[in-house]
Amino acid sequence: MAINDTSPARTPLDYQLRHALDQAFDQLIEALEQVVTRFQQGPQAIWRFDGPAGDGASGNRIDNVSWLRQALLDMWHAHGQDGRETRNYIGLVAADDALLAAVDEANLAKADMAACLQRIKAQSTGMLSDAKAHLPRRHPDVEQVLEKTGLARLHLKQCWRKLPVAEAPVSRVRFAWYSSGRSIKKLSVRDAEQKLLALDSEAAHIRIQLRKLAGIPSGEILAQVQAQAPLMRANLFFTEPLEDGHTRRALNAAMPIFVPSHDGRLPHTNKPPPTPPDARTRARRRDEKLESDIFLPSLRVFRYR
Repeated sequence: MAINDTSPARTPLDYQLRHALDQAFDQLIEALEQVVTRFQQGPQAIWRFDGPAGDGASGNRIDNVSWLRQALLDMWHAHGQDGRETRNYIGLVAADDALLAAVDEANLAKADMAACLQRIKAQSTGMLSDAKAHLPRRHPDVEQVLEKTGLARLHLKQCWRKLPVAEAPVSRVRFAWYSSGRSIKKLSVRDAEQKLLALDSEAAHIRIQLRKLAGIPSGEILAQVQAQAPLMRANLFFTEPLEDGHTRRALNAAMPIFVPSHDGRLPHTNKPPPTPPDARTRARRRDEKLESDIFLPSLRVFRYR
């Protein structure tokens, strides 16, 4: 080691975790390639939201295989891409037993990969960054990956997101945009005060919000709301009720949905609009727990009713 090298020395555990990650990544790539291979060997049927005809229709055999491989192996950050965003591949894939088994193996490999990355993150955030920079070099298409601008860093969410599978044969699928999703984080009054002070305690609009905050009980719990990007939802209607009695299931459709099909036929599918609606289309729930007026605009904080 050089005299001026201040990087921490690697421990045996570091090397073990790196080796385990390399193995997990190799197994994941192999499992995903096996899904593509099984698709090629079985009935050829795909419905794609971005179909070449603009109506969701699938392309020819080569197009379908290429699209599926891209959907499964797209695990890289695009140049300038927000790390919280993921690229979507909305579609349906008719799956026989062999293909469904391959998808199950791929999801197990994704779970192993996620667990390994979490162990590395717990050990060292710096080691996690090194791992994300190192893994692309193990990709079988490494030259193509590294030739593309900005695609040399692993996108963890795109790496470990599961491939959705219908639990039973499906008669029809209804796709619809969901534009009113949001995440809610509970905040104490003290937490909200600290966040406001961290912005600019001298600004007039911050002082107004601090006074509003001082006028409520110190033990009150507040809600910080973050609107989520629109996403496509798929409602699956099963041919026969499941053992638990359910006749349908709703899934987020960010990845191709594999539906059991022994003859290669796909369920009837609607044609959703190409883009999400500009405004909320669903009526507000009568049991809405948050007040309609925002309490602290700078923090997107609401009071509970």
